[in-house]
Amino acid sequence: MENEKVCTLALIHTPGIGSVTIRQLIGYCGGASEVFRSAYRKLIKIPGVGEKVARAILARDSLNMAEEEYRKCIDSGTALHFFTDPSFPSRLKPLYDAPVVLYSRGTFDFNAARTVGIVGTRQISEYGKATAEAIIKELQPYFPLVVSGLAYGVDITAHRACLLHHIPTIGVMASGLDVVYPSSHRRTAAEMMENGGLVTENALDTKPDFMRFPARNRIIAGLSDVIIVIESAKKGGSLITVEFAQNYHRDVFAVPGMIGSAQSEGCNALIRDHKASIFTSVADMAHAMGWNEMETINNTSERAQMQVSFDGFTQDEGQILALLKQNGTIQIDELSWQSGMHLNKLATLLLNLEFQGMVRSMPGKKYGLI
Repeated sequence: MENEKVCTLALIHTPGIGSVTIRQLIGYCGGASEVFRSAYRKLIKIPGVGEKVARAILARDSLNMAEEEYRKCIDSGTALHFFTDPSFPSRLKPLYDAPVVLYSRGTFDFNAARTVGIVGTRQISEYGKATAEAIIKELQPYFPLVVSGLAYGVDITAHRACLLHHIPTIGVMASGLDVVYPSSHRRTAAEMMENGGLVTENALDTKPDFMRFPARNRIIAGLSDVIIVIESAKKGGSLITVEFAQNYHRDVFAVPGMIGSAQSEGCNALIRDHKASIFTSVADMAHAMGWNEMETINNTSERAQMQVSFDGFTQDEGQILALLKQNGTIQIDELSWQSGMHLNKLATLLLNLEFQGMVRSMPGKKYGLI
């Protein structure tokens, strides 16, 4: 197992290989270690792998670096979550561009029943600051995990408000875990370890280069059930996060702002263009998300006690019902990944099960048993 993890890290550090290609390689070869044992002739037949990439793999230059990195993570108390591991976030697993590995420190549950992404401008106004703090306070009864980016402005305001109200919060970083950026947020980052923590797809010692921030934003979107944009200019990272959220079928809410305010141009445009629902209150958002009606079953033994008869259903329908029984509520992308069914086929089966009174659909493209 340790060798498999080291080999996966080595693939990440092999030039010319991205997360999609790594999944292809591991899937075709049967494991990361098998990739390095494969013949050149076999590698070049794998989609996304050309002659240059195949030669880079077989050179095995990244293996020593990967082993050193793995040891450094173990020694520093950094947890590694590979996409093949049970600990990898279930919300990210179905995403085609999800990271191959996540590094984390802290105490939190990736698979919390409800996750909320808070994003916005670094140039936060007093209105934005007060709104962000009020939203976090109002979220408390729903017991969410709050996800943000540890940046100036809206991000750090949300993290600090979570600490004040004892809400678990994680900061998704565009650097390695040991390179807190901006450095002025180190104290807050340290405090978050007690009820939350830090997450990144970047190796230790990685500096926060410009291009790593959009990649960071896709993780924020992927980990969140719903994104709330507090304030945003006409252009900015928050709008990139919204694009990812829409691609991942996540709900997006935007806080409306004063006409003419530079900090609210982005939010007002999102609402105008129907790219986000207007945010009026946490209670209204919770109602739209179905949180008021949803019964979250966190305990596995409680799930096991649910009695559901699958008699009279087809094999595919029975598989869907079994997965819904096991998970409680689940997003359609995750259900597709767990069942191995194409989304079009799955949507048809779910609709039939709704007509039969077995399944209910909820906001955020989630489904649960009735």
